[in-house]
Amino acid sequence: MKVFNLSQKSRESETLPIENLANYLSIHMPKFIQSKQLHIEQFSAGASNLTYRLTSGKHSVILRRPPSGTKAASAHDMVREFNVIKSVGTFYSLSPIPLLLCEDENIIGEKFFIMEQIEGLGIDKKLPVDMTRVQIQTLCKNFISGLVQLHEIDISAKELSHLGKPEGYVERQLEGWQKRYKKAKTDDVGSSDDIYQWLKTNLAKNSGYQSLVHNDYKFDNVILDPLNPEKIKGVLDWEMTTLGDPLLDLGCSLAYWINSDDDAGLLAIRMMPTHLNGMMTRQEVFDTYCATRNIQDLNLAPYYVFGLFRLAVIAQQIYYRFYHGQTDNQKFKNFAQLVNILLNKAQQEITLTQGK
Repeated sequence: MKVFNLSQKSRESETLPIENLANYLSIHMPKFIQSKQLHIEQFSAGASNLTYRLTSGKHSVILRRPPSGTKAASAHDMVREFNVIKSVGTFYSLSPIPLLLCEDENIIGEKFFIMEQIEGLGIDKKLPVDMTRVQIQTLCKNFISGLVQLHEIDISAKELSHLGKPEGYVERQLEGWQKRYKKAKTDDVGSSDDIYQWLKTNLAKNSGYQSLVHNDYKFDNVILDPLNPEKIKGVLDWEMTTLGDPLLDLGCSLAYWINSDDDAGLLAIRMMPTHLNGMMTRQEVFDTYCATRNIQDLNLAPYYVFGLFRLAVIAQQIYYRFYHGQTDNQKFKNFAQLVNILLNKAQQEITLTQGK
């Protein structure tokens, strides 16, 4: 089948070989591309795997592929992410539906997969629509509820039990992120050694809880219902999902949560509208989560510091690619500043904890 109308709107260094892709889709998704046209639009959001909307006629789907350049050995695994959302979807209604996995790197130069597009509203630095204070409070509660729901899924189910090894999860996380930071470190960012050593002493190695962990559950990875924008309709980006300690997952979410009274550095790197009037604070999110799950006498600090540390490593891995010319995305040019702000905040939290 020949596709007659082809168009693409992507960053120059991240364009897809559209003719190859169209021919592939004509064989493997003929119903989708029967209109004999294909338009590709790259999403500007996100800093890890690359995401594109493919449109043919009135229908759209989402394509996910790895970034170019140096990649962490365990990251950007398209086959695994496809299989994760396929497995999780049986138990979690907010995950997208996977449609097609391509392991042939000759098609676009990388393995990729295609999933349904969840129609709705996305969140970035601003809310997509105006909301009342009550709606914003409800949105926060629904955000927490979505995470609780994920963490309470029975991971002994055969569809999920192969996704990770919860035993030793905390130790592996600490060691792994520290090694990745050292490998990606550039001269313009600070050391993580003191933070790592503090976490080794203060982060519980076994909280007593094991669950699915999304590992990137945050506002700009959720889709809101256009008719009820305080309601979450979908959760995206399952790239790092595994089995482990849900409290670390919560800490990772809170690393993105900037309060309205945070310092200027944190407010400058804010990526989501968590500072708005009506939004819960980090502590309130943490307390509400714990109360919902009947978890008592838990201290936020170690989990928040871990989240900041991990986020700094992720940002540094991305910055490493820009620093060495492996991506020309100008969005990453100031990521060294972001890394230093996150490391400084983690150190401040440690100092506050030590002073109590």
